[in-house]
Amino acid sequence: AGRWHEAPRHPGQGVEAHNPVMDQHLAELQTGPLYPFADWPNPEVPKHGAGVYTIWQEDLLVYVGMSGRGITVDTPVRAAPQGIFTRLGSHAGGRRSGDQFCVYVADRMVLPELTAVEIKSVADAQLIFDDLVKKYIRGKLAYRFTIVPDGATAFRIEDAVKNGALGQLPMLNPGRRADQT
Repeated sequence: AGRWHEAPRHPGQGVEAHNPVMDQHLAELQTGPLYPFADWPNPEVPKHGAGVYTIWQEDLLVYVGMSGRGITVDTPVRAAPQGIFTRLGSHAGGRRSGDQFCVYVADRMVLPELTAVEIKSVADAQLIFDDLVKKYIRGKLAYRFTIVPDGATAFRIEDAVKNGALGQLPMLNPGRRADQT
């Protein structure tokens, strides 16, 4: 298991074949503007709406996620942010409570880099683990995003990326393809 998580090439598997709208969203998630978490909050991210995002460490696809599961084109805009803005904001905050991405980063990316002394400091409550997670996310990770009309579309795109639509599987949350069962 190397640093790269290459997806086997199975044309059309997990991806709607030759769908120009899907292709555009996938292109935005792979080659669109890359925003460092260090610069959060980002005024380019809409405060409301469904969307899909990819998280990168250099050229490594770390994670794919979506937000806005219950959002449709008819969902009224609330006074408070809803959807992709709040999800990316949660990730940027580094708190593991209620954020599976932050749990994955803590377990798989931060913990392996800690020294025995740092681990003891976390155990003794002299060092706050969530602060280390936030520092890692803001110091080493960046994201791309695409906005979609509804949560159902977001879910389909997220599933396609989890299953290799970008040419590599996300390190922290790869999908379960039929050939893996």
